[in-house]
Amino acid sequence: MRYQGGLFTVVAALSLAGCSTTDEEPGKAPGQCSGELPLGQPCLEETRTTLEVTPGVTYTRIERGERSREDLYTVDVAFKADESAAEGVANELKADGYEPRIETIAQRPPDDPGSGPLGYLVRLGPFAIDAEAIQVKARLTADGYTGLRVVYTGEDGGATTGPWVVHVLEVDPQLYKGRLAPELGSGIVPERETLTSLSKRIGSLAAINAGYFVIESENGTPGDLAGISVLDGVLVSEAVEGRTSLVLPTSSGEGAFVAALSDTLTATSSDGATIQVDGLNRKPGLIRACGGVGDTPTEGPKHDFTCTDESELILFTTHFGATTEPGEGAEVALDASGLVIELRESLGGPIPPGGSVLSGTGEGVDWLHDHAQPGATLDVVTEVSSEGAPLPLVEGTGVLNGGPRLLRQGNPDITAYAEGFAWPEDPGFYYRFGVRRNPRTYAGTTPKGTLLLVAVDGRQVGYSVGASFEESALIMQALGAEEAVNLDGGGSTTVTLGADRVNRTSDATGERPIGDAIVLLP
Repeated sequence: MRYQGGLFTVVAALSLAGCSTTDEEPGKAPGQCSGELPLGQPCLEETRTTLEVTPGVTYTRIERGERSREDLYTVDVAFKADESAAEGVANELKADGYEPRIETIAQRPPDDPGSGPLGYLVRLGPFAIDAEAIQVKARLTADGYTGLRVVYTGEDGGATTGPWVVHVLEVDPQLYKGRLAPELGSGIVPERETLTSLSKRIGSLAAINAGYFVIESENGTPGDLAGISVLDGVLVSEAVEGRTSLVLPTSSGEGAFVAALSDTLTATSSDGATIQVDGLNRKPGLIRACGGVGDTPTEGPKHDFTCTDESELILFTTHFGATTEPGEGAEVALDASGLVIELRESLGGPIPPGGSVLSGTGEGVDWLHDHAQPGATLDVVTEVSSEGAPLPLVEGTGVLNGGPRLLRQGNPDITAYAEGFAWPEDPGFYYRFGVRRNPRTYAGTTPKGTLLLVAVDGRQVGYSVGASFEESALIMQALGAEEAVNLDGGGSTTVTLGADRVNRTSDATGERPIGDAIVLLP
């Protein structure tokens, strides 16, 4: 297809229905059909429709499989790490007149140092329709049970025939003459924006959602990227230590790569005193996904979790907007040269045009009083490293946060445990996030330097079931990626061509406002 102002003109369409198997083809699993996605059993019906968005950029929609009659509904009652604890819940359910079953979930994160099953899932059902499961859930709630979920077994991560809908943006930087870059929702860090609104606002040719971000104010600044963000060579949000991200060294996408990133921010006063700066453009004391020095309860990455730190220094730049986050503490306003022009005894003041503000809490307040009085100068230096090597932040460089890694040198390498997507105290978190199928967004690169931006729709029975982490790695491998990273998914997964959304988002409330996106401009 060719995209023309909201209309599609077919350029190429392919159906793999009834394709022949390729047992002898190198790299293919026995019985796998040539060119198909490795989802479900081999040789499911698969159709692909491709359009040229602009020279060097194509969009492909892949539809595969169909709903299985064996996929039904259940009520998940509890997920326990210990089998005896699961049996205890099951016995309680039996005493209350229910007929539970216990399923062993064997699949741990691939990089998990532990052994044995991940845990034990206590369930009721199956039920033919969701209304039956919803009724049972209501009865369980009335009986005092909590943490209940009605789930569709096609999303469990086990055998299914689908269906799946996959969206692929393929960017050849040798042919693409436009600009590819990160873009903040609403144009600044606070608050969020739907991808369709963002795409219309900036006039993008195509766009896809990108990194993780804060949604609720109780977890920090809504819209704040929960990981590293670099816009046109400027660090806007600090890294979650060691998390895998997508690096765009040039505005064409040429040289894009996937890497685990770290950063260091240091403030030096004109009197010679130095101190670590904890973060950028976020509410002091609340760190979504953790991963920083002094974070409690962990300095390691922890996904979908908010750590705290009572003593911080946070640098606010004009990317945050007009004023800093309000609160108790002290802050200094700096002009463009780093000269301290004002010391304030509370947080929430204006950010000077072209300048910045350094906000402090706890011991950070004392340091500002001692070393950042008006007339002093502060030099804040940011250093970013990629897999241990310095990453130059030059004009045109963009970075988008993600995690975990999916592929390394063409092979699955899912670093979910190391990057905080598994909670040792709650193995059910990884089961729900990584083992079960969810809507997903990925970025990857091919050996020839092509950039792949991919979305898998999910949580929509009869339309698309989503993908697990392991399926995600296989999808990117099948599409030709050599390196790949998972980006934000779930209700955030969105793809646009022009200002038109071409995928189906999964939130019942409609398209979710997001923190940032990868946009392709003319």
